[in-house]
Amino acid sequence: MLIAFDSTQQALRAEMLLEYADVEIDICPTPKEITAGCALSIHFPQDDLTTVRTVLVQEKVEIRGIFRPLAGGGYEPVIV
Repeated sequence: MLIAFDSTQQALRAEMLLEYADVEIDICPTPKEITAGCALSIHFPQDDLTTVRTVLVQEKVEIRGIFRPLAGGGYEPVIV
């Protein structure tokens, strides 16, 4: 799963909060298929979607969206 952001500040804030919540994350460049205002995105395991969503909502982190990779390439938005 991938979180895209509109600002670097929100991406770095989410990184800190998710690490604190013990979610295994990786910072990566935002894929070109996803239009976002920030070049940083966060990958996380699909099993942690509920935890990630809870942290983002409780801490009011502004995101572009959460996306799931497609088998044939590209990404689709996840309704959260």
